[in-house]
Amino acid sequence: MADVEEALPRGIALTWGVAENPQRGPKRELSIERIVETAIEIADAEGLGAVSMSRVATSLGFTTMSLYRYVTSKDDLLVLMEDTASEMPIPAETDTLPWRDGVRRWVLAVRGVYRDHPWIAKVPINGAPMTPNSLLAADWLLRELRPLPLDDAEKMSSLLLLTSYVRATAALEGDLVAATAAGLTETDGMQAALAALVTPERFPDLSRIVADGGYTGAPVPGVADDFTFGLERILDGIEFHVGNIDDAAGADSAAGAQPSPASDALEIPRDKAVREAAKARREIEAKLREAKKRERDEIKRARERAARL
Repeated sequence: MADVEEALPRGIALTWGVAENPQRGPKRELSIERIVETAIEIADAEGLGAVSMSRVATSLGFTTMSLYRYVTSKDDLLVLMEDTASEMPIPAETDTLPWRDGVRRWVLAVRGVYRDHPWIAKVPINGAPMTPNSLLAADWLLRELRPLPLDDAEKMSSLLLLTSYVRATAALEGDLVAATAAGLTETDGMQAALAALVTPERFPDLSRIVADGGYTGAPVPGVADDFTFGLERILDGIEFHVGNIDDAAGADSAAGAQPSPASDALEIPRDKAVREAAKARREIEAKLREAKKRERDEIKRARERAARL
């Protein structure tokens, strides 16, 4: 483990329990776990800006130098805080769902972590996540994507897309909650003033939405909230990509060993007729994919209607 400890930044090594323990420290009741728990309590109550080594030490009743014997810097403390706060219950391997439901379950679990600890969205990103709980979360999502015909790079891109979406929306939500607490949110007077300024002449498409209160107003009943709408569109995109993979695999299978039209076209570069034919083919293939998706959607709706009978 010595080689592992030397290869990792100390904060990350501490999360894995492979960092060298302090040689000495003030009394036995002080520990890394207590330091991290206290720091998280401060961040939950007052935000990340309130966390400092001296503040944590004071809350524990020790000197700041006492903490440095366990956690050598605030950056290391942030790593430990984020990893500890990011722990989530992970479903058993046998607890399987259709991939969209599984990914949705994962996203909502991660969002729950951000809602419980909004300050996590403020922790600086210094590279790929390498702490135990972040890697357990990644492994869980990869398991939910296992049924899909995605290669490893596509799965990792999906992971990045989904985690970025959750983090960005969580950061925005946290800022709005803070603004509400500070009394900075919109009032009826502000809404009326905005409606007067956003005129149809200057903002032809936005003005109607502002006038109806849809720009800053509450979600409309019966309509998906912004977060759910965005998530479902991401899942639609992944499903559409999977449909493209399936279509390509079927075409390759039907063609056997014969080269595809696309590969033939590459052998005749810059030929106008070939380019036009390839463009026509792509347009037809796009329409076919759309038709197949509509068919799948209608089959799904028909099954739902049948289940309600």
